[in-house]
Amino acid sequence: MSSTVSPPASLGPAVLTGTPVVPGAAVGPVVRPSGAVRLPAESEAAVPQADREAEKARYRAAAELVAERLSARAAASTGVSAEVLSTTAGIARDRALRTTAEQRIEEGVPAAVAAVQAAQQFMDMFAALGGLMAERVPDVRDVRDRLVAELTGQGEPGIPAPDVPSVLLAEDLAPADTAGLDPARILGLATRLGGTTSHTAIIARQLGLPCVVGVGGLDDVPVGATVLIDGEQGTVTVDPEPAKARAQVDAARLAAEALAGYRGPGRTRDGRVVQVLANVQDGAGARAAADAHAEGVGLFRTELAFLGRAAEPSVDEQATGYAEVLAAFPGRKVVVRTLDAGSDKPLAFATPPDEANPALGVRGLRVARRNPRLLERQLDAIAEAAARTASTPWVMAPMVATVPEAAGFAAAVRARGLVPGVMIEVPSAALHAERLLAHVDFLSIGTNDLSQYALAADRLSADLAELTDPWQPALLELVALTAGAGRRAGKPVGVCGEAAADPLLGCVLVGLGVGSLSCATSAVARVGARLSTVDLTACERAAEAALATDDPQAARAAARRVLVG
Repeated sequence: MSSTVSPPASLGPAVLTGTPVVPGAAVGPVVRPSGAVRLPAESEAAVPQADREAEKARYRAAAELVAERLSARAAASTGVSAEVLSTTAGIARDRALRTTAEQRIEEGVPAAVAAVQAAQQFMDMFAALGGLMAERVPDVRDVRDRLVAELTGQGEPGIPAPDVPSVLLAEDLAPADTAGLDPARILGLATRLGGTTSHTAIIARQLGLPCVVGVGGLDDVPVGATVLIDGEQGTVTVDPEPAKARAQVDAARLAAEALAGYRGPGRTRDGRVVQVLANVQDGAGARAAADAHAEGVGLFRTELAFLGRAAEPSVDEQATGYAEVLAAFPGRKVVVRTLDAGSDKPLAFATPPDEANPALGVRGLRVARRNPRLLERQLDAIAEAAARTASTPWVMAPMVATVPEAAGFAAAVRARGLVPGVMIEVPSAALHAERLLAHVDFLSIGTNDLSQYALAADRLSADLAELTDPWQPALLELVALTAGAGRRAGKPVGVCGEAAADPLLGCVLVGLGVGSLSCATSAVARVGARLSTVDLTACERAAEAALATDDPQAARAAARRVLVG
C-alpha cells in the first residue's frame, strides 16, 4: 500500500512512496493538469422551441470537432496511445450519447447542460456495472469536459505544455491526456490513483517516462515545487537536495545510455535464450520496435483497425494493415492476437450493447459465438497478409476459457496454414494449460487480465491496486503452472502482459520457465540488458524466493536480494 514519509526538515526532504511503474529518474518543477472545466448550472434558461433544432446542431458540431481533434492526435500516435485516442474519439461520436443529449435539448435544456446530463447518465451506468466497464467513466468524463469547453468557449482541458521541462503530478489522468504527453516537456509523472496496469501506467511505459502511481500525500505538493521521481524505487522526493538529485538523474541517464548499446538477441549471462519481443498495434509501431532491436512481435493488437468504425473493415483493409506489421519483421516471429472486442472496447457491429456484466461477458473469442464470420474474415485477412509477405504468423485467441474453445480455434487457424495458440488470461485456462497444448502450438500469458480474474479485482481500481500488482505470488503461481505445462509438452510459453516490461520481474518470469517476454518497445532494451547480467540459476532462485512470499512488496524485495544484492 502507498504511504507517506514526511521527516522533519532537519532529517532531509519529504519522501512520498507509491508503486513503481517505469524505471528512471526525473527532477523538475511540478505542473498539474489544467484547472477543471466550469460546468454550466442546470438552472440556465430554457431553450425556446424555435431554437431547439439549432441547439442540437450546435451540440453535434461541438461533438464532431472534439472527435476530429482526438482522431487527429490518434493518427499522429502509435500503439496504445493511438488506441486510447481513437476510443475516446469514438465516445464523442457515440450515437447513444448524442441521442440522449438531443432528447434533453428537445425538452428545452441548453446544449452544454444536456452534454453534462447525458454524460452523467452514462457514467452512472458504467460505474454501476463495475469491472472493466467502470474503466470507461474517466473517458466519458473527459469527453464531457471537452464538449462543455467547446460549447461554452472555455479553453480545451488537458495537460499543460510548460516552457521548462517539468514533472507532472495529478490525482489521476484521463487516458487521452496521458496518450498526448510530450516527453520533451514532461520528464516524468506521478499520480495519487491508479495501479500498475492502469492506462496511465501502460502509456507511460510506451513513452518511456519515469512513473510512479498510487502515491500518498501527492495532493499536498504545490505547483512549482521541485520534485525527484524515482520510477524504480517508487518514490517522489519533495525539494530534494540538488546535488543528490542531479547525481541520481545522471546515474539514470547513464544507465539509459548503456541500454542504447543493446542489440539483442535476448539471453541470460550463461546463454539461456529468451526472446525479447514487442507489443505493437500498427505498422509504424512495428517498425519502431524493429529499430529498437526487438526480436519480433509477441503481441500484435489488431483492435486499432476496428475501433471508431460503424462497420467491420473489409478483409482487404485488414490484410493491408496486418501486412505492414509482418513486413517489419521478415522471417521473424510475429504473434497476432485476434480481435479482443467487448467489455471496455465495445464495437457497434460486434458486441451486445447492454450486458449486465460485460467484463465477464461477450469479449475476446466469445464474440465469435454471436458472429462466427467476423472471426473467419479476420483469419482470412491474416492469411492474405501472410501470403503477401511470404511469412507464417502465429495467431492467438484472447479470453479462451475451455479446451473445446482452443480446439475449435486451432482448427480454423491451421486450415489457413497459420500457427495456432491461445492466451492464458483466466484461471481455468492456466489450470488446463496442458490440455490446451494438446490442440495448440503455443501459449501466451496475459498477466493484466489474469491478475484481474485470479484475484477478483478491477485492475484500474486505485483501492485494489495491490491486488492486481503483477508481483502477486498467486499470479506467479499461475505463471509457473502454465510454464510447467509448456515444458512438459515441449511447446513455447511466453508472457505478453505488462509484467514483461519490468526488467526485474522479467528475470523472475524466466526463472519460472517462461521462454519469451513481450513488452512495450521502450522497455525492450531494459529487459534484454537486465537478462544479460544474470544466470538462469539466479533467475530460478529469485522465482523461488518470490513464490515463497505472501504479498507483492515482499516478492519484489526477495527477488531483488537474489538478483541485485
